[in-house]
Amino acid sequence: MSATFHLSPSEGRPFYLAVIAGLACAFVIGKTLPSTMDAVSAIIEPLCANSVSGSMQDVVEPISSHALPNVPGKRVTIVRVFYGPGGFTPAHRHAGSVTAYVTKGEIRSQLAGGPVETFGVGQSFFEPPGSTHLVSANASLTEPAELIAVFVADEGAQLTTLVK
Repeated sequence: MSATFHLSPSEGRPFYLAVIAGLACAFVIGKTLPSTMDAVSAIIEPLCANSVSGSMQDVVEPISSHALPNVPGKRVTIVRVFYGPGGFTPAHRHAGSVTAYVTKGEIRSQLAGGPVETFGVGQSFFEPPGSTHLVSANASLTEPAELIAVFVADEGAQLTTLVK
């Protein structure tokens, strides 16, 4: 048994207006989303511009980036770094302060002048501005690893630069 509903013109008006409003919103979002994503990409792209890794599975995934209203000229950027088994990033520097938090596996890290350290899930490490990060690698050759990195740097700065 099926039921058929018929709406009188006055009963159906709110429904049709809602549908039209929804389509209009979808159209506007569809038009503005690419430019919004381009703006976000332009902010995050400097982080990944010089990325070279040791594994095809190594990925830097932007999470967010925001100007700091209480610290004029500074921006906080958050990324997720995935290292495949044996993955690494060559020696590099960051434009600002970086705090990293390990969310999966184990990460080997060494700053110039310091020892190689291994950090596991739930541990974090800090990189002062301008320090050279000599080792940034997955400690495992068989399992993936992941970290969340939080950068605080000057607005418009290239966040990662490889050291030659």
